[in-house]
Amino acid sequence: MRTITRLGISAVALLGVAACDRVVEPVIEAPTNLTYRLEPSGDPEAPAGLILSWDPVLNARLAVYRVYSRGQDGANYDLRAETTSPTFHDAGIPDLDYYVVGVDRSGNEGAPSDKVRVDERLRLPHPDWLASGTLNGAIHLYWSDNPFQSTPDGFKQYRIYSASYTLDDPENCGQVWTLEGTTVSPEFLASALTNGVSRCFGVSAESIEGWESLWSEVIADTPRPDARNVLIFPFQADPDRSGFRFFLDANGDGQAGPLELGIVAAGDNPNMDFWVDRDAAGDLWITPVRAGTEVALYGTAPVADLTSIDVAPVNGYARTAIQAVPGYGYVFRMSGGDSYARYGALRVTHASSQYLIFDWSYQTDPGNPELSVRGGLPTFEGIVVRPGR
Repeated sequence: MRTITRLGISAVALLGVAACDRVVEPVIEAPTNLTYRLEPSGDPEAPAGLILSWDPVLNARLAVYRVYSRGQDGANYDLRAETTSPTFHDAGIPDLDYYVVGVDRSGNEGAPSDKVRVDERLRLPHPDWLASGTLNGAIHLYWSDNPFQSTPDGFKQYRIYSASYTLDDPENCGQVWTLEGTTVSPEFLASALTNGVSRCFGVSAESIEGWESLWSEVIADTPRPDARNVLIFPFQADPDRSGFRFFLDANGDGQAGPLELGIVAAGDNPNMDFWVDRDAAGDLWITPVRAGTEVALYGTAPVADLTSIDVAPVNGYARTAIQAVPGYGYVFRMSGGDSYARYGALRVTHASSQYLIFDWSYQTDPGNPELSVRGGLPTFEGIVVRPGR
């Protein structure tokens, strides 16, 4: 009888242990830190898609995650997808609400994550205005920074779009818009453009969630060669286009021809009049290069226009670098290889850490300190870009 009793107790104990194992097995933990990021498409009402992400559930029994969503407030949640990754890409216009659960190898769902709402109220305002400056082979765009100023913590970047432009087309701007680029600053350089070919431009603001604002007004501009709005770069950004020569007598006839004025070339070319350097703070500096070239600041205040620099000063020149500051004028005194000095001037219109824009003038009459735009030649002749050293 005792033997039978012991066996009975042992059997009951084993059954009890097995039952306890099934009852106390914990459910899969809830995924945490569920967030979303929209994919802008250019149409603020129709994002290209949505990416959900969450922290991985570190549980050996986890098999997959299930993503649930609903399209409107108060509706039932439907199973959207299953994934083994702690991310999910939902292509097209997203639903309103999402949550995620982990599922074990037996198909049992764990605790749900917190829900996230794809809230269009987080969309930023559009830029209030958009303007442009025409350059040689490029367009300098700049706009109101009110989207960033309205919500600094929610701002991610600006998106710049362009399309073709046809003057005799009733719609003017083409139907196919392409993304030119993105920037966190309220300005952008659309470069590598063909002179004489017009483009339309528009700008939107993107929030950190990926919400894209309505566009700014759409404007059109046409790059063209011109002695105004000359574009060069600091040596650190583009060494082959960081130097400038007012006049290079290529054929040796002593006359300033259209292709011998306003030469943009490599900054380390010893034949350049000056090159543009960038310091550690991002400021740009104009440094004389060619022997006999000196520079002086024109006055002590900004000048209204390049034409304000009408006569070169008598003294104040030096070969040391001088900071390029928008609005200020600079005069160069250069050796002409004879007993007469040559004079050139420039007015900086824009300076950033990535590029410099300026207007320039040059006096072709040896020794004459009077300065005229582009050495008195027609301004539409433009500049010559020589990337070679």
